[in-house]
Amino acid sequence: MDQNQNQNNGPRNDGPKNKQSLLVILICIIISLVMVNLLGRMSKGMTSEVEYSEFIEMLDKGEVESVSLKADTLTVTLKKQKKMGSPTTIYTTLMEDSSELVKRLEKAGVEKFNREKQDVVSEVLYTLLSMVVSVVVMVTLMSFLFRRMNKNGGMMGGVGKSKAKAYVQKETGITFKDVAGQDEAKESLQEVVDFLHNPVKYTTIGAKLPKGALLVGPPGTGKTLLAKAVAGEAHVPFFSLSGSDFVEMFVGVGASRVRDLFEEAKKNAPCIIFIDEVDAIGKSRDARYGGNDEREQTLNQLLAEMDGFDTSKGLLILAATNRPEVLDPALLRPGRFDRRVIVDRPDLKGRVNILKVHAKNVALDESVDLEGIALATSGAVGSDLANMINEAAILAVKNGRKAVSQKDLLEAVEVVLVGKEKKDRILSQEERKIVSYHEVGHALVSALQKDSEPVQKITIVPRTMGALGYVMHVPEEEKFLNTRKELEAMLVGYLGGRAAEELVFDTVTTGAANDIEQATKVARAMITQYGMSDRFGLMGLAETQSQYLDGRTVLNCGDATATEIDHEVMKLLKKSYDEAKRLLSENREVMDKIAGFLIQKETITGKEFMKIFREAKGIKEPEIQDAIEQKNEIVE
Repeated sequence: MDQNQNQNNGPRNDGPKNKQSLLVILICIIISLVMVNLLGRMSKGMTSEVEYSEFIEMLDKGEVESVSLKADTLTVTLKKQKKMGSPTTIYTTLMEDSSELVKRLEKAGVEKFNREKQDVVSEVLYTLLSMVVSVVVMVTLMSFLFRRMNKNGGMMGGVGKSKAKAYVQKETGITFKDVAGQDEAKESLQEVVDFLHNPVKYTTIGAKLPKGALLVGPPGTGKTLLAKAVAGEAHVPFFSLSGSDFVEMFVGVGASRVRDLFEEAKKNAPCIIFIDEVDAIGKSRDARYGGNDEREQTLNQLLAEMDGFDTSKGLLILAATNRPEVLDPALLRPGRFDRRVIVDRPDLKGRVNILKVHAKNVALDESVDLEGIALATSGAVGSDLANMINEAAILAVKNGRKAVSQKDLLEAVEVVLVGKEKKDRILSQEERKIVSYHEVGHALVSALQKDSEPVQKITIVPRTMGALGYVMHVPEEEKFLNTRKELEAMLVGYLGGRAAEELVFDTVTTGAANDIEQATKVARAMITQYGMSDRFGLMGLAETQSQYLDGRTVLNCGDATATEIDHEVMKLLKKSYDEAKRLLSENREVMDKIAGFLIQKETITGKEFMKIFREAKGIKEPEIQDAIEQKNEIVE
């Protein structure tokens, strides 16, 4: 939020100051060199230097009046100016024996030739004067820089100074009311806030304030927002900085910043220190592949400071990361980060509450159903939902409405998930037909299977994220577990598009690339992680890495077993593909009818799809069927 940028003590921007200091040093050095050069020229009494060959040419032309030799330098006085503004006295370096020079002068008729003895005293004075001037300039410069460093309180204009931003509660303006969908995390942190408010209540029993709490979860779930809310609820100063703020190319600077941060925090206790992306400095120390001295020194200093402060003064450390598995064990042990607070993706109720928080300042009309939007956004985090509300408001303004409607919200969901419509991409008639049958293949397979999710929308309008069309499924209720039958139905649904292409056009296209990728992921997870393989049974063959980021899995089996896994995946996918082709071939007329309707309208809703499906299959509408059953009950 914008108001968070108003710091109580203001962030120290060290970069520009360091650049100014270096610029001052460079300017002073240049001035010193220029002054020394000018002094040298003044001591020699010369105004212009020429090449020796040019002097010989002047001598042959009779332009030289007199010559003076001192050491190896010739001072030459010309008879007259060669042109306006040119010097009458020049100098050059003697490039031959002095006897040869005398012969040249006699030949040219130059009678005035003076050979001066080298003045050792003046040379020494000149050298000393040059050194004194340089020393005086450098001493003045260094004293100026040291005064600046003392004023900034750090090394080289504040390099070793902490970059933490200090906020006070009224400037942060965030409380637990602004955080939704994370009730468990708020409950864990509420105890810390209560401890900061009423420490006596806890210390009477002997309880101590936790030294630190580590907020762990995927990006966008609200970890930073929760930390600011803790400070806002506790009404204490809040020092915020990122783990990368400690990292510098100079060894020892990060450790210095850690010391400075804790010194400042102790002066402002009770207060909260928040280190975002703590994995930047807290990675596990591993000497097998070489270490990073600067990062390890910074981590060691952080560990020492966390051991050294007294929690009775009300100093609390909060840290956030997406990668807890890479953190050093010494950082995670009790006594440093005593609590691990999981800030996970919100459930259905949490998403509804998050949508309400972000929509409280947005004008909504009576058609808006936030629960329907929450159902359609399973797996979305708080930042995604905030983005969807904002996109919906922009769409409402674009369409000339004064309030956001449900249509705007659904369109915003599609914009965030699959991108905007590409109205300038016009498909040929043949491609439109292929895409239509592909998408209808997905939808029809889902409708024909008992364990599939209902269809919300089918479209063949291309999107900016690369999709030429897609089918949107919305579950009837949120689920946290999937049965084996549901996963198998999911595989058949993924492959329904490719099956429709092969049945209708007797060929296949590149449009099923993403479907095949997703189907392969599900099939591999069923075999390696979920124990749903008849061949391998309950054996775990893969483990998840980066749980809160990409969720990538790594096989933990031998090469021979990995080959067998590939064969099992191929077998499962072939079985699903054959099932998809069977379902579509048995319902070819229904598929043709829905595809023809989709080609004409380009986008159809789930209700329109199910209406055509029931008519083609001769199934009565649910309302009509219920009325018939009620009538039969009355007659009986």
